[in-house]
Amino acid sequence: MSTKKDPSVWQGFKAFLMRGNVVDLAVAVVVGAAFSNIVNSVVKGVINPVVGAIGTKNLDHYSSCLSSSCKGDQGIQIMWGSVLGATLQFVITAAVVYFLMVLPMAKFLARQEARKKAKDSAQETPAIEVTELQVLKEIRDELVAQRGGEHERV
Repeated sequence: MSTKKDPSVWQGFKAFLMRGNVVDLAVAVVVGAAFSNIVNSVVKGVINPVVGAIGTKNLDHYSSCLSSSCKGDQGIQIMWGSVLGATLQFVITAAVVYFLMVLPMAKFLARQEARKKAKDSAQETPAIEVTELQVLKEIRDELVAQRGGEHERV
């Protein structure tokens, strides 16, 4: 029994790992994890104190009771403060990613594409437009020249 692995499977796996999508995804995960610390700090240091000016500093303390006896942790509580905090973190993260990463990159790529089109159009020679009447006149002139000039050109 051979211990040698099938080279096509190994090569396929290696090709999968070397594709740009896998590397881009890995970078995105690492940057996203680091970025989440920044967002959490902004929410904890800025958003929560602003909310705390109205009520409690910790959004997790905002809840509503569904049962008649809610004392402490007893009863059925809807923890809508936690949902609000997570929503604020998501909105802040999405806004920062969009305005600081996606929008500038889209503008950069649009400028690159415009430069490429301008460069390509400058290299192209302008096409000469020939009308149907001009083509017919040229054909007529060629036929007259072939016959030996029996008819005069009009």
